[in-house]
Amino acid sequence: MLTSILTLLLFGCLSGVTTVLFGFGGGFVTVPVVAAVTNRGDAMHVAVATSTAVMVVNAVSATVVQARAGRLRRDYVWPLAAFVAIGAIAGSIAATYAGDRLLRILFITYLAVTIVDSLARGGFLKPQGEPKPLSTFTTTAGGVGIGAVASFLGVGGSVMTVPLLRRKGLPMADAAAMANPLSVPVAVVATAVYATAGGGPSGYLDPIAGVALLAGSLPTIALVRRVADRLPDKVHAVAYVGLLAAALIAVAVS
Repeated sequence: MLTSILTLLLFGCLSGVTTVLFGFGGGFVTVPVVAAVTNRGDAMHVAVATSTAVMVVNAVSATVVQARAGRLRRDYVWPLAAFVAIGAIAGSIAATYAGDRLLRILFITYLAVTIVDSLARGGFLKPQGEPKPLSTFTTTAGGVGIGAVASFLGVGGSVMTVPLLRRKGLPMADAAAMANPLSVPVAVVATAVYATAGGGPSGYLDPIAGVALLAGSLPTIALVRRVADRLPDKVHAVAYVGLLAAALIAVAVS
């Protein structure tokens, strides 16, 4: 038990780093580690549910930090966030009916597709042109799709919103910053659904794992924000893809 707690605390610190630098809210860090340390047969459900709960706190904390730094732009966050919330309702409900093996396979598949897309298609590793506004279709249908996939897999949406905003011409620091408020509706809706599913008093949530992760992530968020702006844009983008690859390997191995 002590080893598991220390592991969760360590990865909580890592999730704090990824929340600020990549807008993940912790999803791609917390899902693999919770799945690995959980002894339950529905480990992926527990991991996804606990990830969303941790994400609520991490994403809100990081949103406050980024707002104070002046990195949030309303035209990219709203009304996209409202449609993300709508999609999150459908995605989180669907996840409670999906088998644990299916969740694991889809999680790995989605990561692999995202990594290949980021490397093979232009506009991510190096932004092209001046920032462009989001289209109505992207805001509405795209927002619903982002919310559904993000809540189903417990990843908060940053894995879609960061590449989306990046290809709209935004620097990595700005794209990652706005991924935090866009992750909040996914995390809140999904946590509410997962907390009432699974049969236990806290549903699929693992409160001990969640507290251990937050104990590491919250202080880290405050510290990392001070150095986040010093990361070169190209290095920032490459590191984003590298972290996705690490998460893919971690889930596949566990």
